[in-house]
Amino acid sequence: MDVDFIFRIAAIGILVAVLNQVLSRSGREDQAMLTALAGLVVVLMMVVQKISDLFTLVKGLFGL
Repeated sequence: MDVDFIFRIAAIGILVAVLNQVLSRSGREDQAMLTALAGLVVVLMMVVQKISDLFTLVKGLFGL
């Protein structure tokens, strides 16, 4: 796993946390929740792609 991948996830987390705080302080809790949910979905999509790459690598390793 690349360090760059971990930094990307951390950057998304920091960005979502800042947006969540700004939106919560301005009284827009619904939009803050949607922002956090969108950040979670983006990170999960990235992780699922990496897991798919791992399965493809293992499949190719065993020649299946």
